[in-house]
Amino acid sequence: MRAALYQGAGVVVVDDVPDASIAEPTDAVVQVLRSCICGSDLWSYRGIVNRAAGGRQGHEFLGVVTDVGAEVTSVRPGDLVIAPFTWSDNTCPACVEGLQSKCDNGGTFGAPGADGGQGEAVRVPQADGTLVAVPGGVDGVDDARLTALLALTDVMATGLHGAVLAGVTEGSTVAVIGDGAVGLCAVLGAKQVLGAERVILMSRHADRTALGRTFGATDVVAERGAEGIAAVRELTGGRGVPFVVEAVGTPESWEMALGMARAGGHVGAVGIPHQMPELPLFPIVRSHLTVGAGIAPVRRYLPDLIDRVTSGRLDPSPVFDLTLPLERVAEGYAAMDERRSIKTMLAG
Repeated sequence: MRAALYQGAGVVVVDDVPDASIAEPTDAVVQVLRSCICGSDLWSYRGIVNRAAGGRQGHEFLGVVTDVGAEVTSVRPGDLVIAPFTWSDNTCPACVEGLQSKCDNGGTFGAPGADGGQGEAVRVPQADGTLVAVPGGVDGVDDARLTALLALTDVMATGLHGAVLAGVTEGSTVAVIGDGAVGLCAVLGAKQVLGAERVILMSRHADRTALGRTFGATDVVAERGAEGIAAVRELTGGRGVPFVVEAVGTPESWEMALGMARAGGHVGAVGIPHQMPELPLFPIVRSHLTVGAGIAPVRRYLPDLIDRVTSGRLDPSPVFDLTLPLERVAEGYAAMDERRSIKTMLAG
């Protein structure tokens, strides 16, 4: 089969690899119908994170089950399934508490030794705990809805998780730092799922700003740093916002998040910090801030999000603004690296 392989900074190729197959009785094999490139994939592409050459790429995919191990009971060949970007048994103590991304028996697609989502098929460990079947199967969803479902594998659930970590409530005001796919989905989740009334998006790119407004952003702030903090405080009568979603993970974005939160405010962070921010504890203590952070337990959110998408109540599909076949995956990485694409989908 064909799959995307990391070869070095700026180099991703598609080559032949061994076919995905059952290795454990708890495995399933999924034929990939849709996959995509994540902003976190760019950290190794840019040479910020070191990876061994030849590693599989991608952790977001959906597809059709083609084979299952002897112990798998929840899915069967022919099912249309969605896979979170991390696999989990969904039964260990962490999973029971809704922290499937910290599963005792979990792992991440595209990590060393695992199949990546950017390929023709994927071996899925812990299939019963990981995969969620879409009601109606392939025949029950059109192309647009299939694209919307793909967003649930990571960015939609991750954006929503940021808003949940921040404690966003119905009728509240929230600021979202980051206008990538996760930040834009945080806007959508805060507005349409959690019921926020006012959503301030930090964005200075016209295409992302426009999509953010479509998703429910009521205000847009283009300034960064101290100017951005001041602009958000001005919009909120000088107090700052009660809830902040940090969807970037850089020291600068963390500084803004803490600076624009009002006294007693909450910060929900889902941006992966590849460059370690040095969090100043005194401002957090002085302003009575609550900070929550974590890698999104996508599996926890999938049943509800799938229902919202299949019923037409939620549509995150516009985050995909470029579609390419798998063989042209290198073009997708370049487009996202150069910010010509918000998020690239691989199909066909």
